[in-house]
Amino acid sequence: MAKILMAVAWPAFLASCILEALVFALIDPFDLTWGPIHLGWSRQAVYTLAFFVFWGVVALAASMALMLSQATAGPGGPNGSNRSDDPSGHGESSDAP
Repeated sequence: MAKILMAVAWPAFLASCILEALVFALIDPFDLTWGPIHLGWSRQAVYTLAFFVFWGVVALAASMALMLSQATAGPGGPNGSNRSDDPSGHGESSDAP
């Protein structure tokens, strides 16, 4: 379970770092508004909130991709067969009539 968690959390962390740098290279946190209301948050608060939002969204996307890739693989591989030479895909010997 720890390997799966780290397989999702670490790439999501790195991606959110890159997103943070890209977004705030173009946007000044003091210019942010919520409709007509000026937020008035400190730069550090905006950076922190944005980082955790980015991390959560990317972690959700990565976990969904991991879940979908495991769901389609099945126990015997992508086609569900345990034997690569079995054309029927049942994983049993085809010697019986």
